[in-house]
Amino acid sequence: MTDTTTTPDTDAQASDTRAGASRTPTPRTYLMCRPEHFTVSYKINPWMEPSNPTDTQKAIDQWQTLYDTYVGLGHTVELIDPVEGLPDMVYTANGGFVIDGTAYGAKFTFEQRQPEGPAFMDWFGHNGFTVARPAEINEGEGDFLFVGGVILAGTGFRSASDSHREVGEIFGREVITLTLTDPSFYHLDTAIAVLDPRDDDANANIAYLPSAFDERSLAILQTRFPDAIIADPRDQQFLGLNSISDGYNVVIAAKAEHFARQLRERGYNPIGVDLSELLLGGGGVKCCTLELRR
Repeated sequence: MTDTTTTPDTDAQASDTRAGASRTPTPRTYLMCRPEHFTVSYKINPWMEPSNPTDTQKAIDQWQTLYDTYVGLGHTVELIDPVEGLPDMVYTANGGFVIDGTAYGAKFTFEQRQPEGPAFMDWFGHNGFTVARPAEINEGEGDFLFVGGVILAGTGFRSASDSHREVGEIFGREVITLTLTDPSFYHLDTAIAVLDPRDDDANANIAYLPSAFDERSLAILQTRFPDAIIADPRDQQFLGLNSISDGYNVVIAAKAEHFARQLRERGYNPIGVDLSELLLGGGGVKCCTLELRR
């Protein structure tokens, strides 16, 4: 198997002559949660199997590598304290959705995760964010992706479609509803990767997995993002699209070698990180990372 790990590149400007593309990394700020209480003790998605053993220390070690990767790329990482009895807090992407210093809080579908919503909103409030408390069921940046100034909003398994109206009213942004149809890709961030995260980037682009969407949503993606990377299904057993990009460096699952190749061809720098233990809970790189847009 080809090694997808690439040395982080923090140069102000990077280019790939093969693709004829120039990519610029921009520093980001992320919220993470150390998986001190990680385990799989219940099943709320197809990836979870409580009868399979988990190794909390291994999860911590893999998470630490992800944390160190972000810091090495020049990003700022803030931390929320883990809460005993909430093993899925490590998946901070689900804890809210943040634009321009306003944090739209999460209201989780399953009772096992519902206490996370208030925990994250408390953190936002204590760290200088304006907190918008949700009336509608939503799971934060798991189902809301910000790209090119618009919000891609997922529904079908977790976030209610009414939350799309609510998030649009809160942020005053165009919201594009996309319906997920494959239970293995139950959050939007498992089926779409935002590759150019800048708000004002007219050329903002994504990668996506066509089989995860209904026909209407697929038609929207094809029209909105005609130059998108079409993901190789073979990478999705590792949640290959569940990734974080700074516009040039893209942190992905270490085994997503086909996605890594596609990224290189487009002038991006893929960086593979092994989160195999956290994948047992149904999460990858993006799930463990909530962007804080102040």
